[in-house]
Amino acid sequence: MIIIKNGYVIDPFTKREGKFDILIDEDKVVRISENLEIEDDLEIIDAEDCIVCPGFIDIHSHFRDPGFTEKEDIITGANAAARGGYTTVICMANTNPVVDNVETLKYIVNKAKEAKIEVLQVGTITKGMQGKELVDMEALKEAGAVGFSDDGKPIEDASLVLKAMEMAKELDVPLSFHEEDPKLIYESGINSGKIAEKLDMKGAMEEAETVLTARDSALAVSSKAKIDIQHISSKVSVGVVKWAKEMGANIIAEATPQHFSITEEEILTCGTNAKVNPPLRTEEDRIAIIKALKENTISVIATDHAPHTKSEKEKEFKKAPSGMIGLETALSLAVTNLVKTGDLTYKEVISKLTINPARFYNLDRGYIKEGHRADIVIFDPDEKYTVKEEEFQSKASNSPFIGKKLSGRIKTTICNGKIVYEDK
Repeated sequence: MIIIKNGYVIDPFTKREGKFDILIDEDKVVRISENLEIEDDLEIIDAEDCIVCPGFIDIHSHFRDPGFTEKEDIITGANAAARGGYTTVICMANTNPVVDNVETLKYIVNKAKEAKIEVLQVGTITKGMQGKELVDMEALKEAGAVGFSDDGKPIEDASLVLKAMEMAKELDVPLSFHEEDPKLIYESGINSGKIAEKLDMKGAMEEAETVLTARDSALAVSSKAKIDIQHISSKVSVGVVKWAKEMGANIIAEATPQHFSITEEEILTCGTNAKVNPPLRTEEDRIAIIKALKENTISVIATDHAPHTKSEKEKEFKKAPSGMIGLETALSLAVTNLVKTGDLTYKEVISKLTINPARFYNLDRGYIKEGHRADIVIFDPDEKYTVKEEEFQSKASNSPFIGKKLSGRIKTTICNGKIVYEDK
């Protein structure tokens, strides 16, 4: 048995907030109360000066397994997630082979059983991620797929998108969309603006994201399907999502820590480690994303954890792959750039890391309650630390935040009643 003592509990779903002790027996929370007595056989976690909240849920990660395990695999990805306070991670389907078939999905589901945390998987929306023919969503759902996404590639055929939404509505599963029109991208991973010009590039136009966000938001209004606009990056796209919600669309948008923390300027100092799709944009866009998080136009913080090898990221900018790792710094970036700035409260940030993503994926997770599974994270909101490459649990280290001083450090992660990470 484990007892968490002296922590400040914040649980947005149950609306519990204050100093409470939590008793865990095997995989469940059995008691939540003030000043619980300590018995001899209890493992004690002293959470003095720390916040205790539900384990985080990431709805957008890439564990690269199968096919690209030199970058990451399910086990190392899960270890990185545990260090970041995540107890559930949902992986995207752009593996090799892609997850458009039951056999590949079953490989992932079986390997995920060995992970420290809960690793769930989406299937692709289209066969081969080619945007031409829908997968058998029903068969993949029955085999364990929790949703569907062609993340990494936009689906250009609007009629196919509508058909996918209609099927997803029928099956009660979410769809997540990567919104970048390739015809409006000259070079990926860098915003079409002053930094691209300085580097003699044209970059990716903001409109590349906006036009597909507008199309799919409009289709969401009519279809009533549950959809996610992934890694939103622009002020205009935020406005489109706000309009769609007002029109009754069952739509969320996700913001990554990088898009609310840094801008295109980071490319000048961090090079390819700041190359992501959609790209980091302007300070005006960053502020708009923070405002949308505050207003709940954007209701989820997702990492888009995208590991790559050093050799890949050492290529010249145009040839290097887009993406950065994010699971191990997400909470600290949220504390530093959302809470400490006065833009959001801890409760608001925790909502976007726990109950909101759980609801979107129909998961019975994201809260702390007696009799319920014990997925819990403990973090010190005021502890400052410097991000160090050698401390990453991920196989990869492609992060623009190495060397940055951040606030908010994960101390303990408990998944299914077991301690899966301790800061030592």
